[in-house]
Amino acid sequence: MIPMVDLGKQFAEIKEEIYPMINQIMESSHYILGPKVQEFEKKVADYIAVPGAVGVASGTDALHLSIEALDIGDGDEVITTPFTFFATVEAILYTGAKPVFIDIELDTFNMDCDRIEEKITERTKAILPVHLFGHPSNLDKVMEIAGKYNLFVIEDCAQAFGASVREKKVGSFGDTGCFSFYPSKNLGAYGDGGMITFQDRNLSDRFRSLRNHGSTGSYIHESVGFNSRLDELQAGILLIKLTRLEEYNRRRRQKAALYRDLLCDTVHCPTEKNGAYHVYNQYTIMSKARDAIQRKLKENGISSVVYYPRPLHLQNALSFLGYREGELPLAERASREVLSLPIYPELEESAIEEIAKIIKDISCL
Repeated sequence: MIPMVDLGKQFAEIKEEIYPMINQIMESSHYILGPKVQEFEKKVADYIAVPGAVGVASGTDALHLSIEALDIGDGDEVITTPFTFFATVEAILYTGAKPVFIDIELDTFNMDCDRIEEKITERTKAILPVHLFGHPSNLDKVMEIAGKYNLFVIEDCAQAFGASVREKKVGSFGDTGCFSFYPSKNLGAYGDGGMITFQDRNLSDRFRSLRNHGSTGSYIHESVGFNSRLDELQAGILLIKLTRLEEYNRRRRQKAALYRDLLCDTVHCPTEKNGAYHVYNQYTIMSKARDAIQRKLKENGISSVVYYPRPLHLQNALSFLGYREGELPLAERASREVLSLPIYPELEESAIEEIAKIIKDISCL
């Protein structure tokens, strides 16, 4: 069996550090928003090269609290991609704002930033690019347009911790960067967790209040906030993993390069734009034979996942937005043809060779 990700192998490499960290935290009696969270926030801010970072309960909350803190709400519009996980649009809707979708580029699966300006109206308040599967969105274009129209930029970095453009990390371009530490991410916790990075130091107190019931002191509440706190155990685990992140990402890129060498003549493989550093949270191919490939992989005990089988603009939950099939054809095509293959730092090269052989055999039929 070849899984999509093998967290057990990663744990085996670091458990001699994990167990003492857990014991230290349990003995400290600091379990929520304690010193490990503060240390982790500081180290993430330093790594991303931003003025500050605030830990929250999930990547979804990172997006939601970012939108709340920037006072985006009822009647406002946020331009984003239809080809991403549902949480991206949920966070917009939680505030009463409206998502406005633009189609994607098939080579990166990110939104086609050349289409942003045609969707801007007097109600547009922000652009929300998603760095899908670990490839940075076209941030140069996003930031140029945002500056021209005085718009906020909220980066969805949930799948892209460590990705960069010309060595500048994602999460350091926009007003905020939103990260997820879901276990399967490049930097994954052993539970849920998230982080907001930000440029304006004045947002720090706002985020810290929003994540903790709107409080500004013990039982003093200046606003209605949320319960969205990163706990000490997750912060402690993430501190250990952060020291290995660059190596984890290097190994992911190594696996991706082998996939590309073996499959580039058979299926559409992920590409990497000039200046972009792709961290391959997923290795996602495209093929008209997608379903046949997935069936054959399953028969051979190999996992694969379709991210995503239905684009957001065609989800029943979002039918009230009024989109129809055919309006965003490239996102719709991607949903019919994409397939994500196993990729993680510990994946053996022999497994990649086995996967590639099955795909090539199917594609040649």
